[in-house]
Amino acid sequence: MSVTLSLAYSVRKMTATNNLVRRMHACETIGAATVICTDKTGTLTQNEMRVHAAELPSSREDSPFAWGATSVGVSKLMQEAMTANSTANLSRDHGVVKPLGNPTEGALLLWLDEAGCDYLDQRRSFKVERQWTFSTERKFMATMGASAHASGRLLHVKGAPEILLDRCTALLSDKGDLPMGPAARGIKIQLQEYQTRGMRTLAFAAKFIGDGEESQEIDGLAQDLTWLGFVAISDPVRPEVKEAIAACRTAGVEVKIVTGDSRETASEIARQIGLLGATEGNDDHHGGEAFAALGDAEANSQSMTLKILSRARPTHKLKLVRCLQDQGHIVAVTGDGTNDAPALNYANVGLAMGCSGTALAKEASDIILLDDSFRSIVNAILWGRSLYQNIQRFILFQLTINVAALGLALMGPFIGVKLPFTVPQMLWVNLIMDTFAALALAAEPPHADVMKNPPRRSDAFIVTPSMGRTIAVVGALFMVAMAAFLVRESCLSSRNN
Repeated sequence: MSVTLSLAYSVRKMTATNNLVRRMHACETIGAATVICTDKTGTLTQNEMRVHAAELPSSREDSPFAWGATSVGVSKLMQEAMTANSTANLSRDHGVVKPLGNPTEGALLLWLDEAGCDYLDQRRSFKVERQWTFSTERKFMATMGASAHASGRLLHVKGAPEILLDRCTALLSDKGDLPMGPAARGIKIQLQEYQTRGMRTLAFAAKFIGDGEESQEIDGLAQDLTWLGFVAISDPVRPEVKEAIAACRTAGVEVKIVTGDSRETASEIARQIGLLGATEGNDDHHGGEAFAALGDAEANSQSMTLKILSRARPTHKLKLVRCLQDQGHIVAVTGDGTNDAPALNYANVGLAMGCSGTALAKEASDIILLDDSFRSIVNAILWGRSLYQNIQRFILFQLTINVAALGLALMGPFIGVKLPFTVPQMLWVNLIMDTFAALALAAEPPHADVMKNPPRRSDAFIVTPSMGRTIAVVGALFMVAMAAFLVRESCLSSRNN
């Protein structure tokens, strides 16, 4: 009863710190967390994405040129790629334009809107036949249909630049359709420049679709593409994150970034928040595919030193969680997508994003971060540790009283008192005094000092050796004091009689 009261009180108070607890036990478990596997976008960053720059292979963006059997303009084709191959929309409320849906796609539509392009007109002019939504496994999305800017059916593909580069065989430029090989190195250098500045890059490619090709699977269909260009999207780091990361380190909690972004982008964000030093990077950073290829023993070893897992897929995140748990860690995981559900469910504590998270991610989680901020996770750890201390305080109080009461009951006949406590007295102690004491101790507010201690061991007994000594010594003193009162009362009664 006392533990339940403490948990219920903490659930209510944690909601005020933007932690909506779905499973009551998570209040205490989060306080014992030793590792946090966190997303980057939205949790460490503000999730306010804006297009910083667009790199097109044409120096004359609006000039038409030959591509296959048609004449197209690069800027018009890019506008079509951004609007038709997208699931996002824009809302206009009293003159304020806001993105609806995926933040990355919303940033593209905002950029077009600021340039005076009506994305709805562009989207309507493309006759969509089929669409493949973005998948974290293949790292791209695609839309097929009849283009308004090129004669024939087009497949527009949008996704991770390194993935699309491997699928492209040609480059669309103002000089026509050129082989991809010579230009690929220059594109990779451009991509790296933006990624090392902490920006997310998104590439665009297209392909003419012939009759009969539409029946292919998307992995086979999205081959021999023509590179259209890429955009660099900035997403500022949350101002409170650096302090929160420092607080985790002081508290003995390791933080690991698990992101689908590129290696360079993830490393730069890690440096900005203080997770990596200026000289760190290679030994602490792994790619998702490389980590997935490791054997169990090596993966367990690498998981201890790993700080960043880039280009990570949901299966990579799940493997990392399992490896950390095999090493005895209590793992907290953040996630917002449907594919994050296995890792959220398997982790000791799953933390879903309240603003950007999907319904399935929230259902699989134990705690929902109402503001998607990493700082809220630190607050949850603070409450979890304080809750555990409050439960220990009540146990100390309860066992001290019971040791004294039981010891006195056993000693009573030997000191000439047959019944030291009557039944109503015992009921009063256990039902009345203990209930109010539990409420008082459960309502003890958290103290920042708990974040200066390392996490408790998962197999640690809740009654510590120091608590045991206190219970024995104080219980014995109470027992001796009460026995003295009983002996005195017995002697006075004998004299009166």
